[in-house]
Amino acid sequence: MDTAYLLDWANLLLRWAHVITAIAWIGSSFYFVFLDSSLTKPEDPELVKKGVDGELWAVHGGGFYHPQKYLVAPKQMPENLHWFYWESYSTWLTGFALFTVLYLFNAATFLVDKSVYDWSASAAIGAALGFLVAGWVVYDTICRTFGRRKNGDLIVGAVLLAFVVFAAWLACQLFAGRAAFLLVGAMLATTMSANVFVWIIPGQRKVVAQLKAGQPVDPVYGWRAKQRSVHNTYFTLPVLIAMLSNHYGWLYSAKGNWLVLVALMLAGALIRHSFVARHKAGVQGKRAPWEYAGLGVAMLAGLVVWMAPPPPSAAAIAAAGKPVSFAEVKTVIDQRCALCHNAQLQSKGVALHTPELIKQHAQALYQQAVVLKIMPMNNATQITDDERAVLKRWFEAGAPVN
Repeated sequence: MDTAYLLDWANLLLRWAHVITAIAWIGSSFYFVFLDSSLTKPEDPELVKKGVDGELWAVHGGGFYHPQKYLVAPKQMPENLHWFYWESYSTWLTGFALFTVLYLFNAATFLVDKSVYDWSASAAIGAALGFLVAGWVVYDTICRTFGRRKNGDLIVGAVLLAFVVFAAWLACQLFAGRAAFLLVGAMLATTMSANVFVWIIPGQRKVVAQLKAGQPVDPVYGWRAKQRSVHNTYFTLPVLIAMLSNHYGWLYSAKGNWLVLVALMLAGALIRHSFVARHKAGVQGKRAPWEYAGLGVAMLAGLVVWMAPPPPSAAAIAAAGKPVSFAEVKTVIDQRCALCHNAQLQSKGVALHTPELIKQHAQALYQQAVVLKIMPMNNATQITDDERAVLKRWFEAGAPVN
C-alpha cells in the first residue's frame, strides 16, 4: 500500500489516541487540584486520630463519595494503592508519535519555511528535538534554583513566564509558523510529563518505601510533588491553546505571531488561575477571584481587535461586485495550488488539474485556502490576499466552471 496513505491512517489513529489520553490526564489533574483545594479539616475525632488532614463530601452519579487526604500518609499502607501516571506517559508517547509521523517525516514541508529561516530538514529536526529537551532542562533548573527561596513561587512564575516568552519568540524565528506554535505547546507538554516521570512518581515511590520500612518520611518529596503538580495544572490551558491554534493559518501567519501565541497562552493561564483560586476561596468562604478570568478574556478580546483585517479598499469593494471568471480562478490554482495537486502529485489525494476536479474539491479549496488560510503550506507559492479573494468570490457564486 501507498506510504502516504498509511501515514494518513497513522495520523488519524494517533491523533485519536492522543486526544483520549490527554482528556484522561488533564481530567484527573483538574479533579485532584479541585480536590486538594476544596478539602476541609475533619471534625470527626476518629479521622483526626487516623491522621486525616482534609476531607470532602461529594455526590455524583447517584452516589455519595467521601475522599480523605492524609497529612503525609496513612499509618498503615493499603494493599491496593492506585497510581496516576500512565495517563501522563500515554499522552506524551502518543503525542510524540503523532509529531514524528506528521512533522519529522515531513520536515521539509512542516518544519521548514525558508522565508522564515533557510536551513535543511535534518537541521530543523535536530533543533526541534533539542527544543523539547532544552525546555525541560531550563524549567527544571529554574525550579531547583528558585523554588525554595522566600517568595519562591512568585520568582519561579516570573522567570518561567520570561522563558516561555523567549521560547515562543525563538520558535517563530526558526520554524514554520504552524510548527512553531506546536513546538512551544509540545515543550510545555514534555515538561509536564517529565515532572511526573522524574519527580512526582519517583518521590511517591520513595515515600511508600520509607513507610513500609518504618522509616520517617522526608517531607521534601511531598513538597516537590505538590509544586510540580501545581505547575502542571497551570500549563494545561496554555498547552491546549498552543496545540489548537496551529490549525488556524491566520494566527500563526500573522505579523508578530509569537506575540499572538504568548497572549493566547497567558490568557489561558490567567483563566486557569481563576478557577484554581476559586476552589480555595469557596472553602475559605471568600469571594471567587473572577478578575483573573476577566483579564484573560479581555486579552483574548484585545487579540480579536488587534488582528482584525483592515476594512476593504474601494478597489476591493468594486472588485467584489464583479463576477469572477473561471479563467481567473484557474490561473490562481495553476500558479498557487497545482504544484502539489496535479496528475502526478496528488497531495492528500487531491488533484486540481482539470475543471471537473476543481469543481469537485471546491469546498475543500475554499476552507483550506480562504477560510483557514492553511494552504498553500507555509504559503510556499506566495498566494496573495487578492488571489484568495478571487477564490472566495468564485466559491460564493456557486463555483461555476464555465
